[in-house]
Amino acid sequence: MCARQTCKAILNPMCQVDFRAKLWVCNFCFNRNTFPPQYSAISEQNQPAELIPQFSTLEYTITRAQSVPPIFLMVVDTCVDEDELKALKESLQMSLSLLPPNALIGLITYGKMVQVHELGCEGISRSYVFRGTKDYTAKQVQEMLGLGKGAPAPQGAQGQRPGGLGSQPQPPANKFLQPVHKCDMSLTDLLGELQRDPWPVSTGKRPLRSTGVALSIAVGLLESSYPNCGGRIMSFIGGACSQGPGQVVDDEFKHPIRSHHDIEKDNIQFMKKATKHYETLAKRAADNGHAIDMYSCALDQTGLMEMKSVCNMTGGNMVMGDSFNSALFKQTFQRVFSKDPKGEFKMAFNATLEVKCSRELKISGSIGPCVSGGKKDGSISEVEIGIGNTTSWKFCALNPSSTVATFFEVTNQHGAPIPQGGRGCIQFITSYQHASGQRRVRVTTVARNWADPATALPHIAASFDQEAAAVLMARMAAWRADSTDEGADVLRWVDRMLIRLCQKFGEYNKDSPDSFRLPENFSLYPQFMFHLRRSQFLQVFNNSPDETSFYRGCLNREDLTQCLIMVQPILYSYSFQGPPEPVLLDTSSIQPDRILLMDTFFQILIFHGETIAQWRAAGYQNQPEYANFKQLLEAPIADAQEVLLSRFPVPRYIDTEQGGSQARFLLCKVNPSQTHNNQGWGGSDGAPVLTDDVSLQVFMEHLKKLSVSSQA
Repeated sequence: MCARQTCKAILNPMCQVDFRAKLWVCNFCFNRNTFPPQYSAISEQNQPAELIPQFSTLEYTITRAQSVPPIFLMVVDTCVDEDELKALKESLQMSLSLLPPNALIGLITYGKMVQVHELGCEGISRSYVFRGTKDYTAKQVQEMLGLGKGAPAPQGAQGQRPGGLGSQPQPPANKFLQPVHKCDMSLTDLLGELQRDPWPVSTGKRPLRSTGVALSIAVGLLESSYPNCGGRIMSFIGGACSQGPGQVVDDEFKHPIRSHHDIEKDNIQFMKKATKHYETLAKRAADNGHAIDMYSCALDQTGLMEMKSVCNMTGGNMVMGDSFNSALFKQTFQRVFSKDPKGEFKMAFNATLEVKCSRELKISGSIGPCVSGGKKDGSISEVEIGIGNTTSWKFCALNPSSTVATFFEVTNQHGAPIPQGGRGCIQFITSYQHASGQRRVRVTTVARNWADPATALPHIAASFDQEAAAVLMARMAAWRADSTDEGADVLRWVDRMLIRLCQKFGEYNKDSPDSFRLPENFSLYPQFMFHLRRSQFLQVFNNSPDETSFYRGCLNREDLTQCLIMVQPILYSYSFQGPPEPVLLDTSSIQPDRILLMDTFFQILIFHGETIAQWRAAGYQNQPEYANFKQLLEAPIADAQEVLLSRFPVPRYIDTEQGGSQARFLLCKVNPSQTHNNQGWGGSDGAPVLTDDVSLQVFMEHLKKLSVSSQA
């Protein structure tokens, strides 16, 4: 590590090394550093792994740091129907067997009141009850539960000393958070005996549900007993919060929960206050390294829009389903605890990501499931994108597909030109708590050559990655739509950026749209932008505010391939003409003798063309002479199963046919090249879509016109 206090970058292949003097020069601050004694045997021939160029990412295990077991605190809504509660209890009991035996677990249930259950006592179930209408401060929660300073001395029940930095005094033995191997049986019985919320609910009223207070107590319990340790608060929500702080709707059924239309008209009684309550909780949890998961299962909205910050700021999972009894919820929840081939959880806790960059670069910000680490130095740009004004970010939970978008600005300091032929370097240092309890540091260092836009534009164009650019634009657009601008302004911004890109890198003659050409590695980018404009991230029509928040939350955390599928779904065709093949996301792909499989990330849809649907209805697949038709019907189902097995959250599975009501999911995604307005006589190819949306062909014509226009 670089010895300069303000730098602390880590040794990497871009550093200059003097093997004889055992010195290395930091490539970020140019400080000369000596190698520590354990590197004394290095030479030109015997280089350490850090200096080998193909190892751009290295991971270190910090052996000095204390090993801490992960903490899971379940927060369960009991204002749900009997079948729902039964299914949820079964899922929770199942999850106990998937947890490592040393993990600490706790249980809070809530309805009109909030109950914090004691797990240590045998033969008797005790719980502390809190009022659901009162906002409790962290200090009040601490005092009422007997935690923290004034609590009784520990009875030595806890062998391992919690605490991330090893400097904290040992907290009292905690009767609310116990190791799984100790309270496995009693917690299974406790869950089995959970009853629905006993408060009577009159006709035409919603049950009184205190989600806001329950989460507040959960955050208070963890921050007072295990600050700065990896932990998850897993909340299971069966409806909207209808009383107390964080309330999103009142208890009268005749007053529906807010829609996008209400938000536009500013007809929102509870939204601002509730959002503020949950943002405060999210900040408190994030400061202590605790992630908050939301498993929301209900037919109506549950207030995810107000609560989105608790997942998005802490890196917790957000899952949205119709019922706790559905396969979608059960499989998704089981997948939270999935393990890698080494038998370790695919989750990491309490991580910080720090970014170092060369002097010619400045950091604008990040978009991802994180909060600002509040670290300031000279490499911060004045242009803020996403969460800016810092060079480090905190992620309370990470999984193998967590991806963060980081934005940089190229700046020339003091008018000095950027060194041509030189390289700009960026280093990402991620320090996290591994599922096994170890502290680990992962370092990735990348370098790119500088090129002058005035003279070397083709070099810059050749390095353009259209898929990554599309996903970065999608995140920026969704961030803008979420935080500041009106929907129409965001669309105009996306269009402006696309036209500027085409003017810069397209080849054309002024005012001649037919002469317009884009280089090959830009050719798909305009269609990504076309589908982004139509996607549920920017178009709120036909989506509830909760759904919009859920979709945008997923876009901000998944990896490039998954985000690209969200923006432009994949369409495969199955027919007798040959093996399955990818086809254009276009109305012309909808043919009577084809089966289509569409993957939008959130849904997996199998669509049977008209003829195929008629054959299926006639039962041909059950007759031995039509075995090949049976195979054709089974092929897309087998492929869909593969996707369903690996994805998190589990997508909704839809089986439909031409003219079926659920065919709408396919028709709203395909490019409407044929609509009711332009369908030719004599029946042209494909199925027309009834829409006034612009097709990709018209979009491209307008784009060419605007890009070559001399007025632009």
